[in-house]
Amino acid sequence: MEKITCICIMRELFSALSSLENNLTEAHGVSLNEAMILCALGNEHVTASTIAEQTGMLPSHTSKVIAVLEKNGLIKRQLGKSDKRRMYFSLTTKGRECLERMKSYEFDIPDLLKPLFK
Repeated sequence: MEKITCICIMRELFSALSSLENNLTEAHGVSLNEAMILCALGNEHVTASTIAEQTGMLPSHTSKVIAVLEKNGLIKRQLGKSDKRRMYFSLTTKGRECLERMKSYEFDIPDLLKPLFK
């Protein structure tokens, strides 16, 4: 594949993801990265490093998004039971409600991304 073709396809992909994120923000008040963290948590109690691994975000970016979710009351942190140095994150009631709404919401998927959802 020509390099320029690859860049053009990535531009189209980025535009499609941006459209999906705008839809997500309007409908649920969370960004795509915030939604990915809510999905990664589900009913789990996990560390920030586990969240970073599951979402593909860099640890520094994960920390920033976690801070926003905490500020908005969607997730909470707890000290580890056996290792007090470890911090675990989980959904709050508000976070679980947001995740459930997202699961049942009919997103307007951009045409470029539709093949991924079949």
